[in-house]
Amino acid sequence: MTSLARTERPADDASNLSPSVLARHACRTGMADTTAGVADGFVQGNLAIMPEKLASAFHRFCQLNPKPCPIIGMSDVGDPRIPALGLDLDIRTDLPRYRVWRDGEVVEEPTDIMAHWRDDLVAFVIGCSYSFEEALLAEGLPIRHIERRTRVPMFRTSIACQPSGPFAGPMVVSMRPFKPADAIRAVQITSRFPSVHGAPVHLGHPSSIGIADIAKPDYGDPVPVADDEIPVFWACGVTPQSVIAAAKLPFAITHAPGLMLVTDLLNKHLAVL
Repeated sequence: MTSLARTERPADDASNLSPSVLARHACRTGMADTTAGVADGFVQGNLAIMPEKLASAFHRFCQLNPKPCPIIGMSDVGDPRIPALGLDLDIRTDLPRYRVWRDGEVVEEPTDIMAHWRDDLVAFVIGCSYSFEEALLAEGLPIRHIERRTRVPMFRTSIACQPSGPFAGPMVVSMRPFKPADAIRAVQITSRFPSVHGAPVHLGHPSSIGIADIAKPDYGDPVPVADDEIPVFWACGVTPQSVIAAAKLPFAITHAPGLMLVTDLLNKHLAVL
């Protein structure tokens, strides 16, 4: 509720904290950078927060669109804690940067949302493709945005989501370039992780899904695609942001693209095979 105090940790506890808790503590104390490659082994999540009166319609939207919006955690109304994702987790402070939306427009990008929290809000945490990158790297597949220490490139597409109430709009995808043989392996690997988007939704030919220029992502940072590589596209948890914009919601809060919530869940526990 709004009366809950901001979660803090004593400084002398740091040596005993897990990488996930340390990552959240870093966010509370000012870290505002991409979380790609942060807290290896731990699940990361996208964030969408909205008033309770819209929460059931959004929950249904996620059920209808499980590729871009796999829910891995959800708060009680007005409660910034989600104990299933981390006992000390505070959704108001534990991401590097947030986006505050009014009437479908981003009006602020604060590093915490203490001033915006209300006791009618519900927080949804949605699986993130950063989580399956550990498995890709373990198989020796290169991840271009991690190599370059940038945010993954993300694009709005012509793929329409299934609507629910006011929620409707285009799917957002994230892109990683691979050589064709590596792309096939990436499909096999990520298919094991449906709760963090699973297998790609498209390979090659960006124009086929409405992407005009692969060098100009709608979110994140561009990465080069070599002549012997193809772009591989995964459904992305930034999709709710394109839908919030399309629906012109009076008020919502999300994460800033590429700057995620680090949870205490382990990536290896998400694999279904």
